[in-house]
Amino acid sequence: MDMNGKTVLITGSTDGVGRHVARRLAEDGAGVLIHGRDAARATTLIDEIVSDGHVAPTFYQSDLSSLAGARALADAVTRDHRRLDVLVSNAGIGSQNGGPQRQESADGYELRFAVNYLSGFLLAHLLLPLLKTASPSRIVNVASLGQHPIDFDDVMITKGYSGSRAYAQSKLAQIMFTIDFAEEVKAMGVTVNALHPATYMNTTMVRAGGITPISTVEQGGAAILHLIQGDDVAARSGLFFNGMNEARANPQAYDAAARKRLRALSLKLVGLSS
Repeated sequence: MDMNGKTVLITGSTDGVGRHVARRLAEDGAGVLIHGRDAARATTLIDEIVSDGHVAPTFYQSDLSSLAGARALADAVTRDHRRLDVLVSNAGIGSQNGGPQRQESADGYELRFAVNYLSGFLLAHLLLPLLKTASPSRIVNVASLGQHPIDFDDVMITKGYSGSRAYAQSKLAQIMFTIDFAEEVKAMGVTVNALHPATYMNTTMVRAGGITPISTVEQGGAAILHLIQGDDVAARSGLFFNGMNEARANPQAYDAAARKRLRALSLKLVGLSS
């Protein structure tokens, strides 16, 4: 995909791998919509892109730990733009951000499930009209190799909670949504793929978990950019990638009944009709 003149929204792009991808796409002439909670970080990123001689990205500030924040972001983007060529759902929190204890979102949902999965689920649905207008367009969900099956009797992990399980469950939910949504939107000219960019990149999320980074944001960014731009994936959808290569996710991702159950629950939780 020639990115010149394309409009791309990257959630969680004022830091880490999202920031790197935003800079690269700006270099390629894309109209980049950056998102985050920290206006100061956004200003620094905008200044860097402009100083490099590229068009200033547009910053949208919202907190995706609440459904209201996701709706506000979608409303703002829809107000300002008539089309969206690429949506990159990259915003997320790690297993230990905010401490090891169980945390809840503003809506009362387990926090990692809310931020890493539900916000992107809702955004994709709300921004679908703009993606359809820009067809052929792409959705890229930044997931992880760390995946844990969903216990539908305790989706919010009120028993036996651990941050690593919560994180891994939210990432598997992203992949299950990727497979389902790809089928739903294929006739609209929209592709949907998910990926594990790289293992333990040098990001705030990884460092907050007390983990020594072993990969760079450049490595992870290259994998994300491949799904955004690559001609070899232009007609491919509903897939999970490990870096540059197609891979298999947790077996639950390929359980149609489990995906149907997750979809029904998710639509209910975000207040959308089926």
